[in-house]
Amino acid sequence: MKIIVCIKRVVDTETRVKIGADGKSIDLGGVQFITAPYDEMAVEKAIQLRDEAGEGSVTVVTVGPAAATKELRTALAMGADEALHAVTEEHLGPNATAAALQAALGDRAFDLILCGKQATDEDDAAVGPLLAAGLGLPCVAFVHSLTVAAGHAIVEREIDGETEILEVDLPAVLTAQKGLAEPRYPGLKGIMAAKKKPLESVPAEVTDGPTEVRALELPPARSAMVTIEPTPAGMQTLLTALRQEKKVL
Repeated sequence: MKIIVCIKRVVDTETRVKIGADGKSIDLGGVQFITAPYDEMAVEKAIQLRDEAGEGSVTVVTVGPAAATKELRTALAMGADEALHAVTEEHLGPNATAAALQAALGDRAFDLILCGKQATDEDDAAVGPLLAAGLGLPCVAFVHSLTVAAGHAIVEREIDGETEILEVDLPAVLTAQKGLAEPRYPGLKGIMAAKKKPLESVPAEVTDGPTEVRALELPPARSAMVTIEPTPAGMQTLLTALRQEKKVL
């Protein structure tokens, strides 16, 4: 079984974000980067599926700057077999990213493409479905359970508090939701092996997308917390504040 996993290099989710001097980009000075968490889940599930099948391969692919090689090596250390890097220093929107991924994959054969449901930087949750549309493949997003057999996949996802179960013919594109797999930590053996695994770099084919970043701004600072005593008078103070100040009652 040949599985492709699309990953993205993102700012560490624990980083305190600062806006750059241009007012429409992030100040990356001193920032740490990681693989988007949902993408890590997709990598882990791909490795599990390959191992369960007893054959096949896992290829990780990213569109991003030259430094994103680090995240590809991490996926190789987890157990992926090879990596493909479409290199560009430009910031790409979801449409351009999906187009660049499709171009990088070319006529590469595969049975399944896995993506994270969304990257933790822009949260657009669009690249997976856009890639599927470009390839003319079925897509199921927000998958938290996945089994593969006999040329089709059985997937589960939560919709409005209910579980939806779907059967999808392969090849297909699926996006990973929390619960699909718990990413492993690469061990020393995996880290050393990753250095010898193939990592191909190609220039990304960048196209114009319909989105443009015009400005960024941080959310307003939260007001100081107010402590209310658990007494009848305290409850009355709370209700008054909710009605008159917050106007939620």
